[in-house]
Order: sequence, then structure tokens, then C-alpha cells
Amino acid sequence: MFQKTRTKYFVSGLLCLIVNTCFSQKQTVRGTVVDNISQSSIPGAIIKISGLDSVIQTVSDENGKFNLSDVPVGSRTIEITAYDYKPVVMQNVTVNAGKELVLTINMEEDLKKINEVVITAKVDKNKPLNELSTVSTRTFSVEETQKFAAAVNDPARMATSFAGVVAAGDGNNHISIRGNSPNGLLWRMEGVEIPNPNHFSNVGTAGGGISILSAQLLSNSDFSTGAFAAEYGNALSGVFDLRLRKGNNEKREYTIQLGVLGMDVATEGPFKKGYEGSYLINYRYSTLNILGKIGIPIGDANTNFQDLSFNIYLPAKKLGKFTVFGFGGLSYQTTTAEKDSIRWQEDDFLRLNTNFYSNTGAVGITNTKLFKNKSYLKTALVFSGTENGYKQDKLSDDYASLTREYEQRFLQNKLTLSSTYTQKINAKNNIRTGFILNHLGYRLKQSDMGDSTVLLEQINEKGGTETMQVFFQWNSHITEKLTANVGIHYFQLFLNNSNSLEPRASLRYDIRPKHHLTLGYGLHSQLQPIGVYFVEHTENGTTTLPNRNLKLSKAHHIVLGYDFVLNEHEHIKTEVYYQHLFHVPISQDPTSTYSILNSQNGFPSEMLTNSGLGKNYGLELTYERFLFKNLYYLLSASLYESKYRAADGNWYDTQFNTNYATSLTIGKEWNLKSRKHKNRSIGFNIKTIYVGGFRYTPIDLNASIAAGETKFVTSQTYGKRMPDYYRLDIRLSLKRNYKRLTSTVALDIQNTTNRKNVGGQYFDEKTGNVKYWYQSPLLPILSYRLEF
Repeated sequence: MFQKTRTKYFVSGLLCLIVNTCFSQKQTVRGTVVDNISQSSIPGAIIKISGLDSVIQTVSDENGKFNLSDVPVGSRTIEITAYDYKPVVMQNVTVNAGKELVLTINMEEDLKKINEVVITAKVDKNKPLNELSTVSTRTFSVEETQKFAAAVNDPARMATSFAGVVAAGDGNNHISIRGNSPNGLLWRMEGVEIPNPNHFSNVGTAGGGISILSAQLLSNSDFSTGAFAAEYGNALSGVFDLRLRKGNNEKREYTIQLGVLGMDVATEGPFKKGYEGSYLINYRYSTLNILGKIGIPIGDANTNFQDLSFNIYLPAKKLGKFTVFGFGGLSYQTTTAEKDSIRWQEDDFLRLNTNFYSNTGAVGITNTKLFKNKSYLKTALVFSGTENGYKQDKLSDDYASLTREYEQRFLQNKLTLSSTYTQKINAKNNIRTGFILNHLGYRLKQSDMGDSTVLLEQINEKGGTETMQVFFQWNSHITEKLTANVGIHYFQLFLNNSNSLEPRASLRYDIRPKHHLTLGYGLHSQLQPIGVYFVEHTENGTTTLPNRNLKLSKAHHIVLGYDFVLNEHEHIKTEVYYQHLFHVPISQDPTSTYSILNSQNGFPSEMLTNSGLGKNYGLELTYERFLFKNLYYLLSASLYESKYRAADGNWYDTQFNTNYATSLTIGKEWNLKSRKHKNRSIGFNIKTIYVGGFRYTPIDLNASIAAGETKFVTSQTYGKRMPDYYRLDIRLSLKRNYKRLTSTVALDIQNTTNRKNVGGQYFDEKTGNVKYWYQSPLLPILSYRLEF
């Protein structure tokens, strides 16, 4: 009898051990608690995992560091409280078995200076990371870039879920913000302006085919769509202010992702035991040809890209904290002529050899020095460069030789030195000031055969110039309810001494705890694409640079917003805005309708003047539920007008004036409960977009037939609109946590209904008809991800 009882307990104990090992995976959550302004550590903060059967909590040490071990995997709520600081509640934080969760928690000083800290459920998830950004700014998380359907880890594609943001086409990640050209966007990383971080990008554009930046490196970041804070310059429409996360400084960890887009490998870890420094490196190699081989029509070109990105953290005690970061991307697309003259009659492009390439890179070093007076100085030195080229050769009738018809190679480089000083004066006031110096180098070559029989040089310039930006901003909590941000930004281009002095101001008034009113104003300016300044014009044997003295484009922004917090997890936000653009480059030809506001890429060959105008105004509405109980949704709607005045004195719709845009992004995750499937979760995400069509100028068919080339009805410039654009994207995922590993298999189905959205029109010289081309069809993207 005793033997049976002992055997029974042994078997029960063994089963419990197996269950705990297989199904009760746990992980470490650790990090640092800091003041959101001064970045100084907060000792004595209480960090607690709530919602569990047993209490898991700890207290931050004298350096603000904390460590919570044996946290069950899954979606967790973390509560942080500290004396004299507002409590922070982080809900639905994902804890995976494969990787430790390392957090930097920013806390805001409480003006009330309460004597006893009480945990409340107050959460302001809509608040930007940058305390000095009050209007038209929101934080986006890495999780959003991974979960949103069709985002494919790309911040720009993810942003099309937000109000006022419209994708400029399926084949790229260009985004139009509030009716502006995609070129009005500024990319920043670690507080420094960086070149367009996208593969397959053209010169003079802020987008491309797909992001170079891996979600492995990104931390929570800010996205602004108007009336930017004073520290942001050289932008007219929007700002991506990207922040990088540090690698794990206690444990080596790895991520591997395989899919139809290629292979993605990341590694991170400490340099040595006891040293707080860390490295984080990601490499990606992809060939889009795989899609073509499985029957997805992506064209006949040979398309490929690869990239490398990294962030190395090197604390140096009294010298401060150093980081070395960077990214580099290589991408190309080539086609080979078909030796079949019959096919040429169908499509003249088939007799061409083409080679397009786009290479981008940046590497920088930063130093952050904290001072005892609750201030810090961050200095950065960054070198970046881009190379864009295209060659086009025509195969002869006898297939024996090739003739070069077009060639371009644009090299641009930039050396940036920036320094920002932030001072927390007291709980109510803080200031930030700094400068940004850029040396711009360029080597621009472009040749075109045109109607000639030989290749004619159009651009051949090299040299350099400098820009300078200086800013100051003051943040003041005037009362418990009223917060003000006041600043000024100065921007100068030394090439022609054009400059801009730009006042910025914003207010936030908390009418009641759940009702917030915001008002913002700013004057903003932007440099023209560098090649625009060096367009050559030859007349009577004399060559000049008619665009060299172009001024900066400028815009007044004014935004009024109202945010109604329904509960801890939902809010409704509306903004009305007006943007007046001036000093806009337009053609010097008084009959021309050209404006740079309609440009998406390239360097126009027009002779330009700064006498153009533009205006954008509209209303935006957002209804959002932040991730809670594994459910989130985001409904956005926009009504707007976008106009410009051309050299002929008339006002026209811009190309991007779709008039309205709506999107619904929703996602749900189910945690499986059965013992067999425990620690597995299924995710289902949907994104649907309905947007008015982009504007276009109709083709003059009779004139085109007579000329044998495309001619437009200029009296109807952008007077027509493409059919409305609709697209449904779905993402399915299955995640499983093992003991020390997390696996995720995901299927993104873009344009699930296979709708034929019209992309544009063209004149077919062979048939003498106007035809339309269509955007991407149904596109499945399968991936498998391991974290360990």
C-alpha cells in the first residue's frame, strides 16, 4: 500500500515537472526608469506585474535599474509608481519566451507633488515620446509595424492607417500627408536627419520600394503630420523621428526570419560580463524574384536587395554614453532585351536592356552626457550617402549591338554635426536648444539621347555646400491643465544664402481629465532636391544655372485639435488644419502649369522661380482602441482640399488631392487555453482602405496621334480623378512560446479581393489609344520567425 502511494506521488510530481517545463514558460523583464525630460535615473520606483495570481514586483536601484524574473509569458500589465511622479501603466506588454524584455520607462513629474503615491489606471498612450510635440504627433510602436496587416515591418506603410496619410501607390511606400507631395517628409534617426532609408528609391524623393530599416532595431518612435516642434527643420509635410533600441547587455539573443521576401537575421548581446555595453546587428537578403516564380505577377525585371543595420551601445562612465549606429542598403532592378522583333511591335520596352540601382547608407556616433543639474547634452556626428543610377540600352534590329539611350548617376553625401542640450529647470519648465550643421557633397551626371542620334549631356555638376539649423524651445506647464511649447528655428542654405526664421508655438489645455484641446502654429521650410539647383540651360552657346538662386520652400501650419478620452483604452480625436505654402518653385514659363508640389521624384529640367503658392486644409477624425485584452482597432477618416497656383495665375488641384480617405485597421489575438495548445496564440489582423482617386491631366488623343507621342490637355491640368481606390489586407499569424524560444508563422495577404485599382493612363503609340495600367494584384507574403 505504501509502495503504491509513493509511486502515485512520484508520477504526479513527474507530470507536474513536465507541465511546468513545457507549458509554464517564464521570462525576465528588466530595464531602467528615467525622468522623461532630463533622462536622469529614478531610484526607488516600484515596478509591478499586475493581474497575476501571485505578486511580482521590485524596486529600481540607485541607477534606476530593475529586474523582474520568472514573469509568465503572454500579454502583461506593468505598473510603475515613484514619489513625485505620475504613475505609469503599461498594458498588454508582450512577454515572449525567446527573448528577455528590456524596457526604458519614462516618467513625468507630478505637479501636485503628492505625498502618497496611489496606483491609478491613468494611461495616456496617445502622448508622443517627445514632450515638446503637442499637436499632430503620435507614438507608434514596433509591435504596430509588425502586427498591422500589410505593414511588413515598414513604418511608412504602417502610417497609412493614420488620419491624413495616403499611400501614393502600391508599388512603393511613398506617402502623401494632408495633400502634400511625398517629398515633404523628413526622416530622422537618433535625433539626426538621415537620407531616405528605403530600397529602390529615386533621387529627390522620401520613399521607395521597401524600408531598409529592420523592425529589429527600432524602438517606439514619433510620427508628426503638422506644426512640428522647433527642433525639426527641413520638412513641410511630416516627420518620422525614429529611435533605436539597445541590444540585450546581459544575454546573447538571436532572431531569424525566412519568407518569400528573403532572409532576415539579427543578433544582439553583451561585449563582456559586467559591462553594460551591448551590440545589435541585423542583416537581410531578399530576392523578390521568388514571388514571380510562384506565379505572382511582379514584372519581368530581375529585382534584388540586401541591407545591414546596427546599433552599438558603449557606456564610458564619466565620458558619458556612446552609441555607434548605422544602416546600409543595396538594391537593383535589371531587364534584358528579348531578341524577338515581333515582340517589340507589342511593347518597345522589350528591346531594351535596363539597369536601375539605388544604394543608401549612413553611419554615426553619438555621445550623451548627463549632468547633475538635471540636464544632458547629446552630440552626434553622422556621415551618409546615396547613389542612384539608371542605364538604358537599345538592341539593334540585327540583335548584334546595343546603343546607349540614357544614363544617369547621382551621388550625394552628407556630413552632419549636431548637438542638443536639454535642461529640466523644475517640474514646470524645461528648455531644449541646439544646432545642426550639414556639409552636402554632390556629383550629378545625366545624359539623354532624346531626338538626337548621340547621347547629349544634360547635367554634369560636382561640388558642395553647407546648411545650418539652430533651434530653441521652451516647454512650460503653466498650470496643471495648461501646457505651452514656444520655440524658434533658423535654417540657412549657404549655396545662395537663402534662409528662414521660423517661430513655433503650441498649447495643450486639459478642459477636464478626459477632454483635451490643442492648438499649434509653425512656419516651416524645406531645401529643394539638390539637383534642382544645378539644372543647366544653354542659349546662344552660353550655359547658365537658372535655378541656383532658388529660395527655400515655406509653409505656415495651423492646427486645432480636440481629444476625448472615452476610457483607459479608447479615445476619439479630431483635428482641423490649414497649411499655406509659399516660395514654391514653379515654371518660369508664364503658360506652364508645372509646380514642384506635384513632384514625387527626380530632378525637373524646368527653369524655376519661387513665385508659386499652395494651400491644404481639412478635417481629420480618429477613433482608436489601444491594444487591450488582445484587441485593438483604429478607424480614421479625412476630408481635405489640396490646391496650387501655377505660373499662369490659375489655381489647380494638386495630384494628391483625393478629397477624402478612410481606413479601418483592426486586430485580435486569441490565446489557446487547452493544455495541448497552451502558450500558443492566433492573430487575425485586417486593414481596409477607401480613398478618392489621385488627380491626373487627361491625354489629348488627337494631338497625341498627330504628334506620335503623348500630349496632354493642359487646360484641364489635374482636372480629372482616377476611380476611387479600395484595398483589403489580411494578416494571419500563429505564435508559440517554447521554453527558450518563440516562433511565429505569418501570412500577409495584400489586396485580398484582387481589386484592379487604376494606377494611371498612357498613350499607346502602336494602337493609337489611351490605355490604363493597374496597381498590385493579390499578393501573399509568407514568413516564419524564430526568436531565441
